Amino acid sequence: MGQSFYNGKALLNALESELAVCCRGIVKDFGSGQALTHVLRGVDLDVRFGEKTFLVGQSGCGKTTLISIIAGLLTATEGSLNVLGEDLRKLRGGRLVDFRSKNLGFIFQQFNLLPSLNAAENAAVPLVGQGMAFSKAVKLATEMLEKLEMGVHARKYPSQLSGGQQQRVAISRALLHNPRLVICDEPTASLDAEAGQAVMKLLSTLAASNDRAVIIVTHDTRIFSFADRIAYMADGKIDHIESAETLSNNG
Repeated sequence: MGQSFYNGKALLNALESELAVCCRGIVKDFGSGQALTHVLRGVDLDVRFGEKTFLVGQSGCGKTTLISIIAGLLTATEGSLNVLGEDLRKLRGGRLVDFRSKNLGFIFQQFNLLPSLNAAENAAVPLVGQGMAFSKAVKLATEMLEKLEMGVHARKYPSQLSGGQQQRVAISRALLHNPRLVICDEPTASLDAEAGQAVMKLLSTLAASNDRAVIIVTHDTRIFSFADRIAYMADGKIDHIESAETLSNNG
């Protein structure tokens, strides 16, 4: 029995070492009393290193709330959450901010670009925040923008860019510091098919590593072929998960 216990523990440790994110029983409530709203109702989700995990489902099913908890922007009401080997419940204040800035990249629907900075300067903000010299950070940001076919717009200000161009600046900013976990909320929603494919190819390159992972919330069926796994959400829970192999077999 003792041997069986240790074998089981070793297997569990081996499985957890393959996980970038491990959610167990995640509950999130907002409000109280008669105004209490149950948004997440016990979410179990594993996100594996080296993969792109898509979250899909109707609006209001809890997708954005879930990724906000994984990103450390919201705190779960109940449940356990391990991100990149860290128990987020134990990270507070400056430790949590430092962990996010070093390890996570965020691509949210709101671009949040600073109007007084040009595209390259906006994309360079994470590196400058980590102490890199401004000129070097801007140089690296310009190179990232070029990968997204935005090099010619690097010196333009947000007001001079279209929505799709601003989205690519926001994506460059999220990826520039080479994060281990990239969390995306509708990253291709403002992009045409060609630009969306370019973004997904870049995210695929990032995810093709045994110590990195990508989570993507999307309604964009044009990019489903890039998924390694698709987790379907409904009513605040994971309804079911399909693997790339299943998706391929189903056409």
